[in-house]
Amino acid sequence: MSVPARSSSSARTPALQSHPGTSLFERLGWLRKVASAEGHAILSAASSLSIEAVRAAEMTANCEGCVMVTGVGKAGLVGQKLVATLASTGTPAHFLHPSEAIHGDLGRVRPGDIVWALSNSGRSEEVVRIAAHLAENSAGLIAITASDDNPLAVAADCVVAIGRHDEACPNGLAPTSSTAVMMAVGDAVAMLASSLRNFTPQDFARFHPGGSLGRKLATVDQVMRDIDSCRVCSDQTTIRDAMIGKNEDGSKPQGRRTGAIMLTDADGRLSGLFTDSDLARLLGRRDDASLDQPIATRMTKQPTTTTTESLLQEAMAVMSHRRISELPVIDHDHRPIGMIDITDIVALSDDDSSKILKL
Repeated sequence: MSVPARSSSSARTPALQSHPGTSLFERLGWLRKVASAEGHAILSAASSLSIEAVRAAEMTANCEGCVMVTGVGKAGLVGQKLVATLASTGTPAHFLHPSEAIHGDLGRVRPGDIVWALSNSGRSEEVVRIAAHLAENSAGLIAITASDDNPLAVAADCVVAIGRHDEACPNGLAPTSSTAVMMAVGDAVAMLASSLRNFTPQDFARFHPGGSLGRKLATVDQVMRDIDSCRVCSDQTTIRDAMIGKNEDGSKPQGRRTGAIMLTDADGRLSGLFTDSDLARLLGRRDDASLDQPIATRMTKQPTTTTTESLLQEAMAVMSHRRISELPVIDHDHRPIGMIDITDIVALSDDDSSKILKL
């Protein structure tokens, strides 16, 4: 099978005028051209990537140590962002500043580590100076650079060539398109490595416990009311006794006030659910006689449930689809262990609750 050649050709984009003009619309158009120039460069680089990029991802996924990312200047800043991408998607990673490396920080690199070295030109003095040492003292040196005909590429074990691109800067000087391409390609390699590691949304949640994203990735057991905070009683208890707080044997149901009572059979397994809305419908029909019947006659049998291992986002989707306000949480023996109540979810954040407000 033939191997695609690494791209070394320039991605030509329409040149920008050095002055953006005086009107608001001229300046808006100028701004859009800058963004489009970077986008064009990314698309050009994506279409010319070779199997070396796949090999880089495989080396990263198989790394037994950490991925050490190094670069200087704008490439160094891109490298720091890629460290964050790798670390948050299942690949331990750290940034190694090349100037600090020659003053002792080379000791951070261990035989089991993989190194990503970033330099568009492949001739950055600080990076090239340590390249041979990095290759010799690690499990592999991956160069992310414009082409394979520069000193950094020669020293590397794997070269991800991203091509040469006209900068979006109107003077053709400030690293803009080149850094956008470097970041996009680095992200792509990191995402393939993450997939090869079988990184799951649950794994992602472990590294993102805070903020709106963390709440969306939280598991049910992090949000649910535990069993001691729920109303639970036998399905043979009368509706009247269940509502005033009595079990069939005269004992009081567990938990504080919630919008639904979880009902159990003789073996303690969840058999049904009776909500405040169910009670309101009975009272609206003036069906007082039903109040002294076993609650099993009026409960919702085989209610929708979830488990503690499920993502909160999945549980929210179920509640929205089923148009329900309470979702019992059960264990593997179908025994109730908690409940998700819509009021608890609404309290999390506006972003999260917006998905279920139509309930």
